[in-house]
Amino acid sequence: MTARSRFTRRAALFAVPALALALSACATPFKADVARFQALPAPQGQSFIVTASDPRLQGGLEFGQYAGLVTRQMTQLGYVPANDPARADMVVSFAYGVDNGREKVVSDGFGGGFGGGWGGFGPGFGPWGGGFGRRAFGFGFYDPFIFGPGWNNDVRSYTVYTSALDLKIDRAADNQRLFEGKAEAQSRSKNLQYLVPNLVDAIFTDFPGRSGETVQISIAPEGKKVKPIRERR
Repeated sequence: MTARSRFTRRAALFAVPALALALSACATPFKADVARFQALPAPQGQSFIVTASDPRLQGGLEFGQYAGLVTRQMTQLGYVPANDPARADMVVSFAYGVDNGREKVVSDGFGGGFGGGWGGFGPGFGPWGGGFGRRAFGFGFYDPFIFGPGWNNDVRSYTVYTSALDLKIDRAADNQRLFEGKAEAQSRSKNLQYLVPNLVDAIFTDFPGRSGETVQISIAPEGKKVKPIRERR
């Protein structure tokens, strides 16, 4: 075997795992953390209304679109939209938002990887004020949906946005809290019309869940749907 053929064979052997690594990276989903606490009764046709946590959003066209998504999810679970809001058994309220983004600097070469991950998002933003005990989430994974595949030792920067949806269900008769959940995710998109439907899907995945659990939900790129990844214990 000549030196040239040995080199060609080695290059081909290297290309196979390299290609597999690239395909594996491209399949990596984008993850959202969903935390839920609940004492919901089993669905037995209880009626509900959907309202905005922020009264300024109530009646808006955009909020109405997202409220329709929540209504559809609740209906599929076996609850019934109230014909008369004053007679509703439950009040479902939610808020949503996306921050102004922050710059992330990454190297997409083979050497060194991506360090220690994202860190935490701290106390949160918008109307939530930190959500569940000001818990910070850490991701620490390479997501080609955010960074794109690369083979050189390039250093690039991206704006990464943190989005969240906070949903509560109260018993109308006495305002007793029956459910509260929060979904948070990071993405390169700040388009609420893409983010909010995905976050709604995430928070209703395996609804209502076990009280106090946090699960990871895959948030796909725009135009795709979500799917559960695994339970975090």
